[in-house]
Amino acid sequence: MLNILVIGNGQCGNRILDSINRHALGGGKSCSKLARFYSRQKFKSHVETLALNTAINDLKEMKFTKARDRIHIEQLHGVGANRNIGKQVFEDKKERIMRQIEERGNFDIAFVITSASGGTGSSFTPLLVKEMKARYNYPVYCLVVLPFREEGTLYLQNTAFSIREIRQSGADGIILADNQYLKNIGGSIQEAYDGINDMITERILFLLDALDSEMMMVTDLGDFKSVMSGGAGIATMGFYRAERETSIKTAIQNTLSPSGLLFSTDIYEEASRAMIIIRGDRKYLNVDEISGEIEKLSGAIGHVFKGIIVRSGEFPQVLSVLTLESAREMEKLYGVAIQAIQQEKEKKQRVEKEAELDKTFSRIEGLEPEY
Repeated sequence: MLNILVIGNGQCGNRILDSINRHALGGGKSCSKLARFYSRQKFKSHVETLALNTAINDLKEMKFTKARDRIHIEQLHGVGANRNIGKQVFEDKKERIMRQIEERGNFDIAFVITSASGGTGSSFTPLLVKEMKARYNYPVYCLVVLPFREEGTLYLQNTAFSIREIRQSGADGIILADNQYLKNIGGSIQEAYDGINDMITERILFLLDALDSEMMMVTDLGDFKSVMSGGAGIATMGFYRAERETSIKTAIQNTLSPSGLLFSTDIYEEASRAMIIIRGDRKYLNVDEISGEIEKLSGAIGHVFKGIIVRSGEFPQVLSVLTLESAREMEKLYGVAIQAIQQEKEKKQRVEKEAELDKTFSRIEGLEPEY
């Protein structure tokens, strides 16, 4: 049995973590918030969850995460999307934060879930990962959510610097999920956040279950580490769950298609390594179809790890984990972020000019007009 730590950092990370706990308690959207008091979480592994936030109201909104696992880092009502403030708060509260992790035991693997764009999550995460890597021997992976592009210049510049710092922190890999891309798949903006959280949750839970399952053509934690060590240190995940009888060939193709991925990429052009985990009733697991699709993918990108979990009565489900050696969408995001940084710089310069004007006005302080 694996020992797994999942940390939700900041508002976005908290919400995804709460979705994970809701599903782990056996409930969908109708799951009662009282379930956390009388239900056992249905993790195959030993999973500890921890929510960190400087904003107490965000922690209070969590319905399915135990109170002891919601850690308020006191800083008034948050850090206001200011990463410099967030970094200072982390340094001031670092020992308390690390003590909360240490009290939960030793782990085989840890995931830190965060947004790249906000305050607490994007500023805490690079420093938190760096500290974890210095103190512990287990791998730490970050699942990082990219912002809607219309959310504004502060969020865009935060994203650019946060992603860079997470890569430099010693993180063993970054799994990207892109709000902008996922929003465009369908649904209203009001429904987008909950829908995206559920998409991410579904993939994480499938992965956690699969890493601790008996498989044919086994994939395990070691294989996951090998996949995540490939490419440029960034990755994404795809998933497909059939709602009716579906060929395994179609299911594999769907998990690799744009609609199945968390981040916009052409996997045959940009992927470096992959893990494909297939689950379903034996009657759907046609070996020739599986081999054909795996060979097609490995011929384009290189090595593909594959695992099969036999579950009687289940329609096919397929998870893909793909590391990337390049990412055109990330390059585009950084182009937009550079524009955002320039806009903020120009605003600051205008404010400084107004301050010079204030000096001009101050020259008549204490004087009265003469008529």
